[in-house]
Amino acid sequence: MDPAILHRIGLRPGEPVRFRRADGGKWFHGRMATIAADGSLTLHDANGAARSIRPERVEVRRPGSRGRLSWQLVSDVAITWEQLSLFTEDTDDHRLQRRTGT
Repeated sequence: MDPAILHRIGLRPGEPVRFRRADGGKWFHGRMATIAADGSLTLHDANGAARSIRPERVEVRRPGSRGRLSWQLVSDVAITWEQLSLFTEDTDDHRLQRRTGT
């Protein structure tokens, strides 16, 4: 898959992540690789092995409400970025309409 898809939902190839193989299991650290066709995330664990994990089991570090980095679910980060891009696109269209007068 194209790295632009990762960027569109607020992720970057090579970004540090942590993931669980099963519910309630321990956390493993790895690096983001890409998004598979079925919607799962392909990442590499600490040993370099590729893993295909559902987004609900993967977390990335993002600033919280007070700016401190904390682990957040990839599915929550993706929703935030998609909504932000929708808002930005709408704002850009509105500015374009004002400038052109249409």
